[in-house]
Amino acid sequence: MTTNDSAASPSGRLGVLMPGMGAVSSTLIAGVLAARSGGPAPIGSISQLEFLPDPDNPDEAGRPVADACDLPGLDDLVFGGWDPISANALEAAETAGVLESRDLAPVSGELEGVVTMPAVFDQDWVRNLDPIRVKESTSKWDSALALIDDIERFRVEQRCDRLVMVWCGSTEVYRPPSAVHASLEAFEAGLKSDDPDIAPSQIYAYAALMTDTPFANGSPNISCDTGFAEELAADRGVPIAGKDFKTGQTLIKTTIAPAIRARMLGMRGWFSTNILGNRDGLVLDDPDAFRSKEVSKLGVLHDILEPEKHPELYGELDHEVRINYFPPRGDQKEGWDAIDIFGWMGYPMQLKVNFLCRDSILAAPIVLDLALFLDRAARAGESGVQEWLSFYFKAPQVPDEDGRPEHDLFVQRDVLLSKLNGWAS
Repeated sequence: MTTNDSAASPSGRLGVLMPGMGAVSSTLIAGVLAARSGGPAPIGSISQLEFLPDPDNPDEAGRPVADACDLPGLDDLVFGGWDPISANALEAAETAGVLESRDLAPVSGELEGVVTMPAVFDQDWVRNLDPIRVKESTSKWDSALALIDDIERFRVEQRCDRLVMVWCGSTEVYRPPSAVHASLEAFEAGLKSDDPDIAPSQIYAYAALMTDTPFANGSPNISCDTGFAEELAADRGVPIAGKDFKTGQTLIKTTIAPAIRARMLGMRGWFSTNILGNRDGLVLDDPDAFRSKEVSKLGVLHDILEPEKHPELYGELDHEVRINYFPPRGDQKEGWDAIDIFGWMGYPMQLKVNFLCRDSILAAPIVLDLALFLDRAARAGESGVQEWLSFYFKAPQVPDEDGRPEHDLFVQRDVLLSKLNGWAS
């Protein structure tokens, strides 16, 4: 909801906190540092490269989103975060291997200066990682208090005027919400009793909201899409958004499926498979962690194609998703899609897509946009679920638990730009 039409000034320093200082976080930071010094443009970022129409000059190209919406500049951003493995952003970037040494060298000193805090981590939730930098807490309640202290200390030490948090950590094993997630009262009681259904990502979400820090969930974890988080976000007037960054295969899926639906062509099957060799691929090699990712991916086609309305076109659709860990590929993910469609008089046709992408290169600008847009939403008095940010997520969070998320990429983009146009000054 919106509580006021004006926005506080973006002046001052905006702290961007990221649980999970891995490939995505370190790639984002390196790219921002490079852009500050005249390096490569922040390609893929709507906040930095898109234009909004100027009502006073309709024939002109328009105004940059950053200027029109009064967003903080890249020079105003301060980065921090937590990680169970890497001690700083340079170490994380070198381990991830996303960026070449020629791109890291000019910003290596600044990257090394982004020192990570020990993480709240539970190997029951991420089984394929061996942590070495974990907080020593006697309970989940103590972990939450420790994160709150970290956030406030970062705010003071880095002289931040405002903060945002974007989860960039690993996918946790799949467990549906339980009674402990239903309300804030139940969740806080669960923290104090070490309820096994409370995941680390949920503790980060709680700490963010308790410090009035807008929170976005970039993984398929159940973190802020729970009763307790939505209640807390509403009570404290904090924006939240999620979940699971829409980067490679799902970006393509939410582009092609609307075209099939728009032409009233039928679809019999869509088989998606990936090979991925980075830390995310290692984590997803655990079947229970993959289940979290599978759930976030599988809902896309159903919501776009609406088989209930068109059973003759989509009522027998088979949709399969696979991810295979393949270390030699590193962050350079390869996805294949085999799509069986049919047309006039039921005659079959096929589409084949082979997307060789770089996962973190696609995710980094999403993190930047989410950080800047959530900060803008907070300054405008927005609170609760920010459905207009669905453009960035595989499984968009909606305010009503019975609501149907919008997955069509082009509809999502229209909603996003409409929101930004409403803020244009």
